[in-house]
Amino acid sequence: MNSLLEVRGLAKSFGALRASDGIDLEVREGETHAIIGPNGAGKTTLIAQLAGELRPDSGRVRFAGEDITALSAPARARKGLARSFQITSIYPGFTALENVMLAVQAHAGSSFRFWSPAREEPMLRAPAQAILVQVGLGSRADAAGATLAHGEQRALEIAMALAGRPRLMLLDEPVAGMGAEETQRMIAFLSTLKGGKTIILVEHDMDAVFSLADRISVLVYGRIIATGAPVEIRANPEVRRAYLGEEVA
Repeated sequence: MNSLLEVRGLAKSFGALRASDGIDLEVREGETHAIIGPNGAGKTTLIAQLAGELRPDSGRVRFAGEDITALSAPARARKGLARSFQITSIYPGFTALENVMLAVQAHAGSSFRFWSPAREEPMLRAPAQAILVQVGLGSRADAAGATLAHGEQRALEIAMALAGRPRLMLLDEPVAGMGAEETQRMIAFLSTLKGGKTIILVEHDMDAVFSLADRISVLVYGRIIATGAPVEIRANPEVRRAYLGEEVA
């Protein structure tokens, strides 16, 4: 399987804190690759560097064979990277359909100045409606973003990411704050993307991680201490000591 994303020697410091300490990471085309680790391990800093929102102090990021280290977040989005955030970032005053239509319009490169007439544009409405159906929000198309339940807002945010037809999705804690039922619905939806989309999943919920991940990388104090299949990570004594807090005989 070909590598879609390659990270070599990525480093980022904030004063004396080394949030990324020489990270090497490879993500294969079509895989769901989870990144786990305790609070303060540097997961969000890593995702921000991959998305282009934070410039590394050193190291390289290659995407689809191209060095994108110097590219901005919008430039990376145009290359096919999409990110969701820990805190939902939707337009609360717009309907679910309008939120996704905006994302479709942005991907098409057209201007937002013509948004009012664009609300009725079939070239925007049809793909947006199809994506809402895909994420399980087909019946909520006309609901304002602010009125959606938390889990529905997270699903809408992923719908907006999908509207850009990304090759790689960076999902930062997609089930954060969800109840058990919402979490299971999100896991079920994300499982439908497996193989069709390359996904980097940052998540604290281990049920979600072990249900979805093809491979897992464990980040501790800015360093990846292990990468492997879920069964290998479960059995890794260093991971159990550093992350799961277990005493290993």
